[in-house]
Amino acid sequence: MYVVSKWGFSVIPPVTLGFLRVALGGAALLAVLRVGEARASTATDGGSSVAREDWPGFVALGGWVTLTIATQFLGTDLTNASQGSLLTVLTPVFTVALGAAVLGERVTRTKAVGVALAGVGTVVVLAGQYDLGGIPAGNVLGVALLLVASVAWAGFTVWGAPLVRRYSALTAATYSTLASVPMLGALSVVELAALGYGLGDVPLDGPMLLGSGPTLLAVAYLGLASTAAAWYLWYTGLEYVSAGTVAVFFFAQPVVGAALGAVFLDERLGPGFALGGALMAAGVWTVSRVRAEPVGDD
Repeated sequence: MYVVSKWGFSVIPPVTLGFLRVALGGAALLAVLRVGEARASTATDGGSSVAREDWPGFVALGGWVTLTIATQFLGTDLTNASQGSLLTVLTPVFTVALGAAVLGERVTRTKAVGVALAGVGTVVVLAGQYDLGGIPAGNVLGVALLLVASVAWAGFTVWGAPLVRRYSALTAATYSTLASVPMLGALSVVELAALGYGLGDVPLDGPMLLGSGPTLLAVAYLGLASTAAAWYLWYTGLEYVSAGTVAVFFFAQPVVGAALGAVFLDERLGPGFALGGALMAAGVWTVSRVRAEPVGDD
Protein backbone atom coordinates (compact mmCIF):
# COMPACT_ATOMS: atom_id res chain seq x y z
CA MET A 1 0.00 0.00 0.00
CA TYR A 2 2.76 2.48 0.89
CA VAL A 3 4.54 1.97 -2.43
CA VAL A 4 1.34 2.29 -4.48
CA SER A 5 0.07 5.31 -2.56
CA LYS A 6 3.45 7.09 -2.68
CA TRP A 7 3.48 6.63 -6.46
CA GLY A 8 -0.17 7.71 -6.67
CA PHE A 9 0.56 11.05 -5.03
CA SER A 10 2.52 12.03 -8.12
CA VAL A 11 -0.70 12.04 -10.16
CA ILE A 12 -3.50 12.47 -7.59
CA PRO A 13 -3.37 14.72 -4.49
CA PRO A 14 -3.19 12.72 -1.22
CA VAL A 15 -6.61 13.47 0.29
CA THR A 16 -8.33 13.02 -3.07
CA LEU A 17 -6.59 9.68 -3.53
CA GLY A 18 -7.78 8.73 -0.04
CA PHE A 19 -11.34 9.70 -0.97
CA LEU A 20 -11.23 7.56 -4.13
CA ARG A 21 -9.81 4.71 -2.06
CA VAL A 22 -12.56 4.65 0.55
CA ALA A 23 -15.32 5.31 -2.00
CA LEU A 24 -14.31 2.24 -4.00
CA GLY A 25 -13.64 0.17 -0.90
CA GLY A 26 -16.96 1.12 0.66
CA ALA A 27 -18.84 0.26 -2.53
CA ALA A 28 -17.17 -3.15 -2.70
CA LEU A 29 -17.92 -3.91 0.95
CA LEU A 30 -21.55 -2.84 0.54
CA ALA A 31 -21.95 -5.09 -2.51
CA VAL A 32 -20.62 -8.09 -0.56
CA LEU A 33 -22.87 -7.27 2.40
CA ARG A 34 -25.96 -7.00 0.18
CA VAL A 35 -25.16 -10.30 -1.57
CA GLY A 36 -24.89 -11.97 1.83
CA GLU A 37 -28.23 -10.54 2.89
CA ALA A 38 -29.88 -11.65 -0.33
CA ARG A 39 -28.68 -15.22 0.15
CA ALA A 40 -29.82 -15.43 3.75
CA SER A 41 -33.41 -15.68 4.90
CA THR A 42 -32.57 -13.19 7.64
CA ALA A 43 -29.98 -10.39 7.59
CA THR A 44 -27.45 -12.23 9.77
CA ASP A 45 -24.59 -9.98 8.60
CA GLY A 46 -26.26 -6.86 9.97
CA GLY A 47 -27.44 -4.47 7.27
CA SER A 48 -31.05 -3.46 7.98
CA SER A 49 -30.89 -5.14 11.41
CA VAL A 50 -28.59 -2.43 12.79
CA ALA A 51 -30.26 -0.74 15.76
CA ARG A 52 -30.95 2.96 15.42
CA GLU A 53 -28.94 3.80 18.52
CA ASP A 54 -25.82 2.22 16.99
CA TRP A 55 -25.71 4.36 13.85
CA PRO A 56 -23.88 7.21 15.64
CA GLY A 57 -21.19 4.66 16.52
CA PHE A 58 -20.67 3.81 12.86
CA VAL A 59 -20.52 7.51 12.00
CA ALA A 60 -17.89 7.98 14.71
CA LEU A 61 -15.87 5.14 13.21
CA GLY A 62 -16.16 6.94 9.89
CA GLY A 63 -14.59 9.93 11.60
CA TRP A 64 -11.66 7.77 12.76
CA VAL A 65 -11.29 6.46 9.19
CA THR A 66 -11.31 10.00 7.80
CA LEU A 67 -8.70 11.18 10.28
CA THR A 68 -6.54 8.12 9.61
CA ILE A 69 -6.59 8.38 5.81
CA ALA A 70 -6.16 12.16 5.65
CA THR A 71 -3.23 12.29 8.08
CA GLN A 72 -1.63 9.08 6.84
CA PHE A 73 -1.66 10.06 3.18
CA LEU A 74 -0.62 13.66 3.80
CA GLY A 75 2.08 12.49 6.20
CA THR A 76 3.34 9.85 3.77
CA ASP A 77 3.49 12.44 1.01
CA LEU A 78 5.63 14.74 3.17
CA THR A 79 8.00 12.13 4.58
CA ASN A 80 10.44 9.49 3.44
CA ALA A 81 10.32 5.74 4.05
CA SER A 82 12.26 5.85 7.33
CA GLN A 83 9.93 8.47 8.80
CA GLY A 84 6.92 6.55 7.50
CA SER A 85 8.06 3.57 9.55
CA LEU A 86 6.87 5.46 12.64
CA LEU A 87 3.32 4.53 11.64
CA THR A 88 4.18 0.83 11.80
CA VAL A 89 6.01 0.97 15.10
CA LEU A 90 3.67 3.24 17.06
CA THR A 91 0.21 2.06 15.93
CA PRO A 92 0.31 -1.23 17.92
CA VAL A 93 1.56 0.59 21.00
CA PHE A 94 -1.30 3.10 20.89
CA THR A 95 -3.79 0.29 20.24
CA VAL A 96 -2.65 -1.72 23.26
CA ALA A 97 -2.80 1.40 25.44
CA LEU A 98 -6.28 2.40 24.21
CA GLY A 99 -7.51 -1.19 24.50
CA ALA A 100 -6.55 -1.15 28.16
CA ALA A 101 -8.00 2.31 28.82
CA VAL A 102 -11.25 2.04 26.83
CA LEU A 103 -12.09 -1.67 26.72
CA GLY A 104 -10.48 -2.68 29.99
CA GLU A 105 -8.21 -5.23 28.30
CA ARG A 106 -5.56 -6.60 30.63
CA VAL A 107 -1.97 -5.96 29.64
CA THR A 108 -0.37 -8.99 31.23
CA ARG A 109 3.35 -9.35 31.67
CA THR A 110 3.41 -11.95 28.90
CA LYS A 111 1.56 -9.68 26.49
CA ALA A 112 3.83 -6.74 27.34
CA VAL A 113 6.93 -8.87 26.72
CA GLY A 114 5.48 -10.09 23.42
CA VAL A 115 4.67 -6.58 22.23
CA ALA A 116 8.14 -5.38 23.24
CA LEU A 117 9.81 -8.30 21.41
CA ALA A 118 7.79 -7.67 18.26
CA GLY A 119 8.52 -3.95 18.44
CA VAL A 120 12.25 -4.46 18.86
CA GLY A 121 12.29 -6.94 15.99
CA THR A 122 10.48 -4.50 13.73
CA VAL A 123 12.90 -1.70 14.59
CA VAL A 124 15.85 -4.01 13.83
CA VAL A 125 14.38 -4.79 10.40
CA LEU A 126 13.68 -1.12 9.70
CA ALA A 127 17.16 -0.09 10.82
CA GLY A 128 18.64 -2.48 8.29
CA GLN A 129 16.47 -1.11 5.48
CA TYR A 130 16.48 2.63 6.23
CA ASP A 131 18.50 5.31 7.95
CA LEU A 132 16.41 5.77 11.09
CA GLY A 133 18.81 8.42 12.32
CA GLY A 134 17.29 10.80 9.79
CA ILE A 135 13.83 10.70 11.36
CA PRO A 136 14.30 13.73 13.67
CA ALA A 137 15.76 15.80 10.82
CA GLY A 138 12.84 15.13 8.48
CA ASN A 139 9.65 17.01 7.78
CA VAL A 140 8.22 17.90 11.21
CA LEU A 141 4.67 18.34 9.94
CA GLY A 142 4.80 15.01 8.10
CA VAL A 143 6.03 13.18 11.20
CA ALA A 144 3.33 14.84 13.32
CA LEU A 145 0.65 13.76 10.84
CA LEU A 146 1.91 10.17 10.95
CA LEU A 147 1.71 10.24 14.75
CA VAL A 148 -1.91 11.39 14.51
CA ALA A 149 -2.59 8.65 11.96
CA SER A 150 -1.21 6.06 14.38
CA VAL A 151 -3.53 7.21 17.14
CA ALA A 152 -6.48 7.41 14.72
CA TRP A 153 -6.07 3.82 13.49
CA ALA A 154 -5.81 2.69 17.10
CA GLY A 155 -9.09 4.52 17.75
CA PHE A 156 -10.71 2.87 14.72
CA THR A 157 -9.63 -0.52 16.09
CA VAL A 158 -10.59 -0.05 19.72
CA TRP A 159 -13.89 1.80 19.34
CA GLY A 160 -14.85 -0.53 16.51
CA ALA A 161 -14.51 -3.66 18.65
CA PRO A 162 -17.93 -3.45 20.38
CA LEU A 163 -19.77 -2.94 17.08
CA VAL A 164 -17.80 -5.74 15.41
CA ARG A 165 -18.82 -8.14 18.16
CA ARG A 166 -22.42 -6.92 18.25
CA TYR A 167 -22.94 -7.30 14.50
CA SER A 168 -20.06 -8.60 12.37
CA ALA A 169 -16.73 -7.58 10.90
CA LEU A 170 -18.36 -7.12 7.50
CA THR A 171 -21.09 -4.86 8.84
CA ALA A 172 -18.71 -2.73 10.89
CA ALA A 173 -16.15 -2.42 8.09
CA THR A 174 -18.85 -1.57 5.54
CA TYR A 175 -20.72 1.15 7.40
CA SER A 176 -17.64 2.76 8.95
CA THR A 177 -16.04 3.00 5.50
CA LEU A 178 -19.21 4.38 3.91
CA ALA A 179 -19.56 6.94 6.73
CA SER A 180 -16.11 8.29 5.89
CA VAL A 181 -16.89 8.82 2.19
CA PRO A 182 -18.74 12.18 2.50
CA MET A 183 -16.21 13.39 5.10
CA LEU A 184 -13.22 12.66 2.89
CA GLY A 185 -15.19 13.93 -0.11
CA ALA A 186 -15.58 17.32 1.55
CA LEU A 187 -11.87 17.42 2.39
CA SER A 188 -11.06 16.44 -1.19
CA VAL A 189 -13.09 19.39 -2.52
CA VAL A 190 -11.13 21.71 -0.25
CA GLU A 191 -7.83 20.17 -1.37
CA LEU A 192 -8.66 20.44 -5.07
CA ALA A 193 -9.85 24.02 -4.64
CA ALA A 194 -6.60 24.89 -2.87
CA LEU A 195 -4.70 23.39 -5.80
CA GLY A 196 -6.69 25.42 -8.30
CA TYR A 197 -9.22 22.84 -9.48
CA GLY A 198 -12.88 23.82 -9.61
CA LEU A 199 -15.83 21.45 -9.21
CA GLY A 200 -16.07 19.28 -12.30
CA ASP A 201 -12.71 20.57 -13.50
CA VAL A 202 -10.57 17.48 -12.84
CA PRO A 203 -8.89 16.54 -16.15
CA LEU A 204 -8.30 13.05 -17.45
CA ASP A 205 -4.80 13.97 -18.52
CA GLY A 206 -2.12 16.33 -17.35
CA PRO A 207 -1.23 16.56 -13.64
CA MET A 208 -4.07 14.24 -12.60
CA LEU A 209 -4.01 11.25 -14.93
CA LEU A 210 -7.32 9.78 -13.77
CA GLY A 211 -7.86 8.19 -17.15
CA SER A 212 -4.55 6.33 -17.35
CA GLY A 213 -4.35 2.58 -16.88
CA PRO A 214 -1.66 2.60 -14.15
CA THR A 215 -3.56 5.21 -12.14
CA LEU A 216 -6.80 3.26 -12.35
CA LEU A 217 -4.98 0.10 -11.27
CA ALA A 218 -3.45 1.97 -8.33
CA VAL A 219 -6.84 3.25 -7.17
CA ALA A 220 -8.33 -0.23 -7.66
CA TYR A 221 -5.58 -1.81 -5.54
CA LEU A 222 -5.94 0.76 -2.77
CA GLY A 223 -9.73 0.49 -2.76
CA LEU A 224 -10.23 -3.25 -3.14
CA ALA A 225 -7.15 -4.76 -1.50
CA SER A 226 -5.84 -2.16 0.97
CA THR A 227 -9.31 -1.04 2.09
CA ALA A 228 -12.15 -3.50 1.46
CA ALA A 229 -10.22 -6.73 1.98
CA ALA A 230 -7.68 -5.50 4.54
CA TRP A 231 -10.13 -3.65 6.80
CA TYR A 232 -12.61 -6.53 6.73
CA LEU A 233 -9.86 -8.99 7.71
CA TRP A 234 -8.57 -6.62 10.41
CA TYR A 235 -12.03 -6.34 11.98
CA THR A 236 -12.55 -10.10 11.63
CA GLY A 237 -9.66 -10.57 14.03
CA LEU A 238 -11.53 -8.46 16.58
CA GLU A 239 -14.40 -10.95 16.51
CA TYR A 240 -12.17 -13.50 18.22
CA VAL A 241 -9.38 -11.81 20.17
CA SER A 242 -8.63 -8.56 21.97
CA ALA A 243 -7.62 -5.33 20.25
CA GLY A 244 -4.14 -5.59 21.77
CA THR A 245 -3.64 -9.06 20.31
CA VAL A 246 -4.80 -7.96 16.85
CA ALA A 247 -2.56 -4.89 17.01
CA VAL A 248 0.69 -6.81 17.44
CA PHE A 249 0.34 -8.20 13.90
CA PHE A 250 0.85 -4.63 12.65
CA PHE A 251 4.53 -5.13 13.45
CA ALA A 252 4.76 -7.70 10.63
CA GLN A 253 4.25 -5.10 7.90
CA PRO A 254 7.88 -4.05 7.31
CA VAL A 255 9.09 -7.66 7.51
CA VAL A 256 6.59 -8.79 4.89
CA GLY A 257 7.25 -5.67 2.80
CA ALA A 258 11.00 -6.20 2.82
CA ALA A 259 10.58 -9.88 1.90
CA LEU A 260 8.25 -9.04 -1.00
CA GLY A 261 10.65 -6.36 -2.18
CA ALA A 262 13.47 -8.89 -2.26
CA VAL A 263 11.39 -11.45 -4.15
CA PHE A 264 9.68 -9.24 -6.70
CA LEU A 265 11.86 -6.12 -6.94
CA ASP A 266 15.33 -7.56 -6.32
CA GLU A 267 15.78 -5.22 -3.36
CA ARG A 268 18.53 -5.91 -0.85
CA LEU A 269 17.49 -7.22 2.55
CA GLY A 270 19.08 -5.33 5.43
CA PRO A 271 21.68 -7.03 7.63
CA GLY A 272 19.24 -7.28 10.53
CA PHE A 273 16.38 -8.82 8.56
CA ALA A 274 16.76 -12.40 9.83
CA LEU A 275 17.31 -11.39 13.47
CA GLY A 276 14.59 -8.74 13.41
CA GLY A 277 12.14 -11.04 11.67
CA ALA A 278 12.80 -13.77 14.24
CA LEU A 279 12.27 -11.37 17.14
CA MET A 280 9.07 -10.04 15.55
CA ALA A 281 7.75 -13.57 15.00
CA ALA A 282 8.61 -14.54 18.57
CA GLY A 283 6.75 -11.49 19.87
CA VAL A 284 3.66 -12.17 17.78
CA TRP A 285 3.70 -15.83 18.87
CA THR A 286 4.05 -14.82 22.53
CA VAL A 287 1.08 -12.44 22.37
CA SER A 288 -1.08 -14.90 20.43
CA ARG A 289 -0.46 -17.54 23.11
CA VAL A 290 -1.89 -15.34 25.86
CA ARG A 291 -5.12 -16.83 27.21
CA ALA A 292 -8.05 -15.37 25.32
CA GLU A 293 -10.03 -12.69 27.11
CA PRO A 294 -13.81 -12.38 26.96
CA VAL A 295 -14.86 -10.43 23.87
CA GLY A 296 -18.40 -9.45 24.81
CA ASP A 297 -20.04 -6.09 24.21
CA ASP A 298 -19.56 -4.78 27.72
